[in-house]
This record gives sequence, C-alpha cells and structure tokens, in this order.
Amino acid sequence: MASSIFKYVFMDFFKPMLQLLLFVFPAFYTAVFSLLVFFAFVVFLGRNPQPATFVFDPQVIAIADPRSVPADHANASGLPFPAPPHANTSLGVRRKASPENASDLAPASANHSAEAKKGRGGSPEKGQKALESSKDLAATCDLFDGRWVFDESTPRYPPGSCPFIDSSFDCFGNGRPDQNYTKLRWKPKGCSIPRLEGKKMLRALRGKRLVFVGDSLNRNMWESLLCILRHPLKRKHRVFEVSGRKEFRTDNSFAFRFEDYNCSIEFFRSPFLVRESSRVDSQGKSRETLRLDLIEASSDAYRTADILVFNSGHWWTHEKTSKGCEEHAAAWRNFYQEGDHVYPQLSAEDAYRKAMRTWGTWVDTQVNSNRTRVFFRGYSWSHFSGGQWNSGGNCDGETEPITEDKHLAKYLKLTGILESVIGEMTTPVLYLNITRMTDYRKDAHPSVYRVPAGKRKPGEFQDCSHWCLPGVPDAWNELLYAMLLRELS
Repeated sequence: MASSIFKYVFMDFFKPMLQLLLFVFPAFYTAVFSLLVFFAFVVFLGRNPQPATFVFDPQVIAIADPRSVPADHANASGLPFPAPPHANTSLGVRRKASPENASDLAPASANHSAEAKKGRGGSPEKGQKALESSKDLAATCDLFDGRWVFDESTPRYPPGSCPFIDSSFDCFGNGRPDQNYTKLRWKPKGCSIPRLEGKKMLRALRGKRLVFVGDSLNRNMWESLLCILRHPLKRKHRVFEVSGRKEFRTDNSFAFRFEDYNCSIEFFRSPFLVRESSRVDSQGKSRETLRLDLIEASSDAYRTADILVFNSGHWWTHEKTSKGCEEHAAAWRNFYQEGDHVYPQLSAEDAYRKAMRTWGTWVDTQVNSNRTRVFFRGYSWSHFSGGQWNSGGNCDGETEPITEDKHLAKYLKLTGILESVIGEMTTPVLYLNITRMTDYRKDAHPSVYRVPAGKRKPGEFQDCSHWCLPGVPDAWNELLYAMLLRELS
C-alpha cells in the first residue's frame, strides 16, 4: 500500500511537475522574453529613425543629417552638399543676368506640388515630368527680379514674439500701428521660392556654423534669421547667446547656439570688411584711418565657418568715407591708408574697390571653398526724404511700397564695383542681389518707431536705413535659404 502511494505521489504527480518546471516553463518564458525584446527594438526604431539621404522633388526637400550621408555622397568637408562650381562659370555677377540669379532651385508653386503628388500617387512618368519641368523653369529664374505680394501667412514669427530683436528694430513694440509691412512676401517673376521653414533649415545646419560679417544691416538680417529659426521650436530655452548677453549693439561679435541642433548663428561687426586703424600725425595727435590693404582684425575667428554671409556698402556712403576725409578735419584728407602711405584724398569708389579686392584676396587665400559657402549680400537702399539721417531726413508715414519702377533709384556705382570684384575671384561667391528689391520698400523702415513713443524727443532723427522686424530682412533670409537649397540640388 505504501509503495503504491509513493509511486503515485512521486512518479505520477511530482515527476510531470518537475518536467514542466525544468523544460516547459523555461521555453515559455524564453519565448515571452524574446517577444518583449523584439517589440522593444521596434519601438526604439520608431522613435529613433535612421536618417535618410536627400530626397528632392519639385515641392519637397527632405534634408538628411550630414553625418548620415554616405561617404561617396559627401565632399571632403562633410557638408551634405557638393563643392560649389567655379565662380566664373556659374556664379558671375552681371547685374541683369547674373548666373546665380538663374537659380537651379526647383520652384515650390502649388501647381508643381500637385503634379508631384500625382507622380507619387502611382504615375512615375508624371512625377518625372513635373521634376524636369521645374528644373527647366528654375534654370531661367532670376530670384531677384520680382515683386512684393501680399501674403497673410507672412511673417514667419509674429510681431512681438522674438526676444532677440533690437529695440530699434522692434517697430511693433515701439507702437507702430499698421502691420501691412509685415505681410509682404518677395515673389520672383519666373518662379516661386520655397518658404523658409525654421526646423528644415536647422536640420540642414546641424553641426554647422553660419556667420554674418558686416555692418548693422547684416545684424538686422542676423536677428531676423535667429527669430525665424527659434519660433517653431518647443524648447526655446535651448537657444541662447553663448555669453549670456541680451543686448546686441555694443560688442563686436555675438554667437547664438541652437543646442538641440549643435549649430551656431553668429555675427561679427565689420562695416568696411577691412581694418579700422589709427596713426599719429606730425603734431602727435591720433587720427583715424582705414587700412584698405588689411582684412579686418577678427577674420581668423570665422574663416573656417561653414557658411559666411558678408556685406559692406552702407558705411561707404557716409560723409567721412564718401568724401575721403577724416571726420572734423579742416580738410577732407588723410583717411584712407595702404601700408605706410596715407592718401591725402581718395574717392569712395576707388577706396571701396581697393577694400573689396583686399577682402576678395583674403577669401581666395584663407577660406577653404570645399568646406565653406561664401555669400555676399548686396547694398540695401535707404529712403530718406527731405534730407539725410542727420539733416532732417524722414520716412515717417510711409505705409505702402513703391509699385512703379520709374520711381526706383538709379544704379549704384558701389554695386557695380562689388560685382566686378566678385567676378574676378577664384572662390565661388553666391551673390544676394537684394538692392532692387529693397528699393521698393520705403514703407518698412523704423522711422520714428526706432524708439517707444514715451521716449521720443522733438526733432530726433529717423531711421530710414534699417528695417523693422518682422520685415524685409526675413525675405533676404528666405532667398539665402533658397540659394542653399539650390546648392543641395
């Protein structure tokens, strides 16, 4: 009886249980664990997709992380776009038919978008025809020959929303009542340019430095781009000036870091691009000079940047430079210097040509064009009426742009000199020829709204040179973006 009970308990009950514990349960838990690991991996891939390489069609440009571009698709610098062509073959600067104006950028019009969607929807032939059509249109498109058109979706950041705007550019904050000047968008005659979407441009700039070098009008453009890039971001606290500065007029350089994209947008003040200096005259007094033969002093700090945007022109029309004189001197003389030679008098045009050639030589010899894209933004028109900035000139009350070309200003000599110098350079320079497009916009300057109403003084000068933000510089940055996309294509 006892042996039967033992056999039943240990052989018929415990043995199957022991087999179940030793063989079945481990296999079951192993299978469950494997499934959990597999689903965890799927979730990880969903949240961290592998970066894609470039996809280009007439409407959509998906920009890859530069680090993900295969070695055979990247240049020596690691940039996600190829090395630029020679300046004299595709980037000459003749005013009316400059090759960089004949952009390779595919237009982003609604019609092209619709055709592209049809092509993606199952008709490769239609999609290919749309792409070829857009390329043909882009090849003949002059980005800088166009009109300002009303656009409710402009600007790319609401007035009053950006803390990086100088108070003197903040027309909305200073009480300007109308806002139509923020609702105009530049439209080339032969094509449409893609809207500057902040996040898309930030993805293209990941790990890069974009540096503006020039006068306060380039600072105007720099602040505009900071606002455009910052606005769509959720974690805005991750965008900051690296030294913690909140005011951007007193120092000579500033750098904003976009932490989540590991990129920086910087500004270096250099209104002449050549070196401001001084000499001691025969009476032992220190006198200002402008060294036309030396690049400005901070150039080593930005020559390795990935994108450089230069400008110089506005200060060359000031009294001191335009008359070749030293301010407050008894005679207009002794301001321009080359080596040890000080010119008793030199025209602004001749001095500007010398300075731009010094800048061009520096770019050709010190900037690696395989790594760095070089832009030059052209002259921006002022609209003083009844005098200049220091002699009662004004633009207050202008609320509409110029609409008839016959009212535009004549061709500026300094612009022709600049274009000639760029044409002589071996480094390809992408020329933002914004001179004509700014001439239309007499409505968009700060004028009396450079200061708040409560701080204005009778007879205080008006600002008819810089631009309200949001405003005209946003369009400059949209054209900068368009030209960068053309390089991608």
